[in-house]
Amino acid sequence: PPLLSPRLQNDSWGKQYSHALFKAMSHMLCIGYGQQAPEGMTDVWLTMLSMIVGATCYAMFIGHATALIQSLDSSRRQYQEKYKQVEQYMSFHKLPGDTRQRIHEYYEHRYQGKMFDEENILGELSEPLKEEIINFNCRNLVANMPLFANADPNFVTAMLTKLRFEVFQPGDFIIREGTVGKKMYFIQHGVVSILTKGNKETKLSDGSYFGEICLLTRGRRTASVRADTYCRLYSLSVDNFNEVLEEYPMMRRAFETVAMDRLDRIGEEQLLGPARPLGDKAP
Repeated sequence: PPLLSPRLQNDSWGKQYSHALFKAMSHMLCIGYGQQAPEGMTDVWLTMLSMIVGATCYAMFIGHATALIQSLDSSRRQYQEKYKQVEQYMSFHKLPGDTRQRIHEYYEHRYQGKMFDEENILGELSEPLKEEIINFNCRNLVANMPLFANADPNFVTAMLTKLRFEVFQPGDFIIREGTVGKKMYFIQHGVVSILTKGNKETKLSDGSYFGEICLLTRGRRTASVRADTYCRLYSLSVDNFNEVLEEYPMMRRAFETVAMDRLDRIGEEQLLGPARPLGDKAP
């Protein structure tokens, strides 16, 4: 149908343009102009103004509603956006299917569908608040580990603030024989196997720790550590390890005493290689 009615064919170009614009906006904005069409020029322009205001309010409502819905679970949205990048990365490099599945399972167990910038959040807090949160987050680790349960609370706090959370999948080698020891690990949850040269396996579980002997001697690992289940661990670097123990020399001697006891059990002659059988008494 013609955009202009026959009665406007002989009108001035201003009237024709105004009515044409009115019709176009009515269709584009999907906003009606009521039961009766405007007749005069004043009615035409006022109706268009009201349609613009209505469309703006509608857009603002939709925008605010969308932002509200997204803000209700921003951590899950951040995780989904991050994992989309991971999927595109895997597709770009044409990774095999089994590797993609392991990466997917890692993200599911590591982040559990939510992602936070934890370092930034904790970095903005005061030291007392930061220590309180870290102690709360690691309460299960402290409760299950005799070393922490019987130690100076200040030492425990100093140690916990240096830990870094890590996740390993079944079959992952956390430590490989012959490598230089740069970390020790505390097991929050999971089971690992200590593999020695004599093919003797020692199982470690919640509340155990391993890898400290190489930090004490700066030597190489003489045993491997393999994750048997999904393992949630806390790692401590050699620099942070020595930094904390410089302030608490009694705890260094406690670590050394337990390390010597472990080496006696597995028959090693050098201070290398992690091992801690279940049921070890705390130093």
